[in-house]
Amino acid sequence: MQIRFSSHALKQLKKIDRPVALRIIDYLERNVAPLDEPRQIGKALQGQLTNLWRYRIGDYRVIVEIQDSELIIQVIKIGHRKDIY
Repeated sequence: MQIRFSSHALKQLKKIDRPVALRIIDYLERNVAPLDEPRQIGKALQGQLTNLWRYRIGDYRVIVEIQDSELIIQVIKIGHRKDIY
């Protein structure tokens, strides 16, 4: 799987403390990208966000769209758990 960041997600990542941002990137590269099925971990969102998936990394949440046809995980949003939804 390839991981891509939307421009909005990159802006959010730059606003986060550097050690936390590096932890998020490291988590995605080590735990999500190597998987054949990225839905093995994380959790599906509900309601209006039904098509999206969430990964929990400490107090932060990473909202992604998984594009199976292209083997891409598109990071949509990154933020603290109190602000993300």
